[in-house]
Amino acid sequence: MDGGRIIGMVSLESCPALVLNADFRPLSYYPLSLWSWQDAIKAVFQERVNIIALYERVVRSPSQSMRLPSVIALKDYVPSNRRPAFTRFNVFLRDGFTCQYCGKRKTTTELTFDHLIPRARGGRTTWTNVVTACSACNLRKGCHAPAEAGMFPRIPPYAPNAFELQERGRNFPPGYLHHSWRDFLYWDSELEQ
Repeated sequence: MDGGRIIGMVSLESCPALVLNADFRPLSYYPLSLWSWQDAIKAVFQERVNIIALYERVVRSPSQSMRLPSVIALKDYVPSNRRPAFTRFNVFLRDGFTCQYCGKRKTTTELTFDHLIPRARGGRTTWTNVVTACSACNLRKGCHAPAEAGMFPRIPPYAPNAFELQERGRNFPPGYLHHSWRDFLYWDSELEQ
């Protein structure tokens, strides 16, 4: 052991299970639906999931040993929410992590959201009044309406459905993808070898 890490062996924390719905599609693309190895094993023993693929990593108890599941599928179908939650992250996802004024793609730490009708003027924080903006554009627009500032969003704000956000999430694959997940994930870009 070296600081809690087993030398020569994959750590348990680096063995999450990809969670598929009963129709064998990921519950979520962004963030990718992953369960910790503990939650995956618990679900297996509670008979809530089927194991689809396994890691080479084995865990042991005094009475048995088990390879960790790398892909699991729920036995009961979970319908996706019809209306996604209105969150800052979901606004960024709807807008493709792109400032709706200058068109530059940014990281979440570089983005804010802007009220088209400013809150100081009675504007509400809703899907149809909020767009993604970089800090510089948000500061430049200030508390002005788009026409007053001469700044109009590239795409008018709207309330997306859950399916649309899932599809948008497919444009942002995570940095790490285990090879056993390939058959269940469909991104436009080539998956990491």
